[in-house]
Amino acid sequence: MPQVRTGPVIGLIFHVAVLGVLSGTVGLGTAGWAIGLASGFVTSVALEYGLQRSGAEAFGAANWVTLTRAGLVGGVAALTADSFSRPVPIGVLCALSAVALALDAVDGNIARRTGGCTPLGARFDMETDAWLILVLSAFVAESVGPWVLAIGAMRYLIGFATWLVPWLRGPVPPRYWRKVVAAMQGVTLAVAASGLLPLSVTTTIVAISLLFLVESFGSEVLWRWRRQSLTVAVSS
Repeated sequence: MPQVRTGPVIGLIFHVAVLGVLSGTVGLGTAGWAIGLASGFVTSVALEYGLQRSGAEAFGAANWVTLTRAGLVGGVAALTADSFSRPVPIGVLCALSAVALALDAVDGNIARRTGGCTPLGARFDMETDAWLILVLSAFVAESVGPWVLAIGAMRYLIGFATWLVPWLRGPVPPRYWRKVVAAMQGVTLAVAASGLLPLSVTTTIVAISLLFLVESFGSEVLWRWRRQSLTVAVSS
């Protein structure tokens, strides 16, 4: 139980450590510190709340990996926040993003190998992915256009919609393509953020990635709508 409770605290400490390293090497402004610390604080509080609700008795190796990813994403968020007021080292931002994306495959693999797959771990992993995609979309939007923010915001808009529309809630049938599209967003945005490709090519691949995301979320909404319609028809 002590290990479970220290997880969120260690995660916050790691967030601060990442910010400290960035500040001491490439520099970090007020906005960067503010967003980075906010990222760490929200992660710590949300994780503590999730652990209490789930009654977890062990933190699990996979969650430690996800916690590491969350700290790296906090660094990406900090650099992105600073990028609106000053140039930031794109190489460092992309390196942090690349490691966080690579570890995304590691935590899931560890969870399956150790039998540590839990709803909390899956949610923690998903929210970390969503936060990274939102942050990267904000960075890429500076050069490609504000429409890129739709990639990062879509997950949160759908989540908000479930509070307003009850039939949007609940699980959907497993679909491997959904995982492919989710992974595609992070990789595409990281490549776009690097600035290695011509702007026209970058704009094209990001637009294609957005279309795939719309199809993925759209198929979920359509499935739930059909289920709702069938339920109403049967009850009538």
